[in-house]
Amino acid sequence: MSGTASRGFERWWRTEGEWVEEANQRRGGESGVQRLPGERRSLYCKRQSGHVHRSLCHPLGRPTVLREAESIRAFRALGLGVPELVYCGARKQGDTWQALLVTEELPGFVALDRWYATQAESVSPAARGLLLDRLGQSLALMHAAGWQHGCLYAKHVFVRVEEGSYGPTVEVALIDLEKCRRRWRRKFAARHDMAQFSRHRGGMPPADWERLLAAHSAALAALGLC
Repeated sequence: MSGTASRGFERWWRTEGEWVEEANQRRGGESGVQRLPGERRSLYCKRQSGHVHRSLCHPLGRPTVLREAESIRAFRALGLGVPELVYCGARKQGDTWQALLVTEELPGFVALDRWYATQAESVSPAARGLLLDRLGQSLALMHAAGWQHGCLYAKHVFVRVEEGSYGPTVEVALIDLEKCRRRWRRKFAARHDMAQFSRHRGGMPPADWERLLAAHSAALAALGLC
């Protein structure tokens, strides 16, 4: 790490905020998330110590936030909604990795499980249907590109639904991408994620789940992955 990069890392490392996800022990280290003040909007800082994943390419371990930053950039290139990446860096302190991932908040968005708990009943059937179709299409685009989210829970899917005089508008974004990986067999990526999502879809009722599955399948077929 160069002197400039080291100073940048140290500045972010020393910046403290409110814990929104208390640091917990995982993967042989600690990982947690803090909310920080930003110039335009709040920032979220994932702070890790000794929190690594191991693979054939990285048998000694590599901070998971580096993989997450790569996934954010790849998803954005595909046109998928993801948080804006502000900073990502890692350094070795002795034998322990320290790593940071800083992203902007998603203004006006809410986690899908919370949306079902607080907003779903107040929107029109057209808005609800558009949301399910858009989510299914977004997941299909991810899977057709060979990506597996790996932790597809309703709390990691963020949505923004607005009713307007010209009809509803819907946006979908995916977060917590540290377990994302490419799979050669794209059908396996889709099968894994959708089975996981089915188990962790929060308050989504069966009829909504069936519509999402239909939108996902139709989009996969249109993208050449039947």
